Amino acid sequence: MRGLLVGRMQPVHEGHLQVIKSILEDVDEVIIGIGSAQLSHTLKDPFTAGERVMMLTKALSENGISASKYYIIPVQDVACNSIWVAHIRMLTPPFKYIYSGNSLVQRLFLEAGYEVTEPPLFNRENYSGTEVRKRILNNGDWESLVPKSVADVIREIDGISRIKDLSKKEVSEIANDF
Repeated sequence: MRGLLVGRMQPVHEGHLQVIKSILEDVDEVIIGIGSAQLSHTLKDPFTAGERVMMLTKALSENGISASKYYIIPVQDVACNSIWVAHIRMLTPPFKYIYSGNSLVQRLFLEAGYEVTEPPLFNRENYSGTEVRKRILNNGDWESLVPKSVADVIREIDGISRIKDLSKKEVSEIANDF
């Protein structure tokens, strides 16, 4: 039995790992869709799909989750929601269950006849990509929110400087619009 979880993972944090562990209590394998795979180098989506795959692979290994238990698939957005489920099905191994907290994703898969479960959220006020990125930007303690291996990847790719530089770029673009 296989389940599907789709998320942007910008970046992978402890909440993602808790959700994946919870899903693996229900299914034999989990397909993890790296959503919005075409986006990177913005303040909301600073990391590439490849960097997010690396973060997730290393974090799952660090947490003792066997590679035989998951598939990681980058998923680009499509501009037409009505074909999104077919797009996902084309990219992934077959699956029976959908795990998502996103109401649009839930609706699209329900209409396609899938069983949809909303996974539990773990310490959502801290375990969110938005909070991690905000703490990086403000020199706060972001490393306690992510697995050590993810912090290592962010440092390896100079993600801290990237986020700070992107913040300057977006502020200057806003100023230039006035």
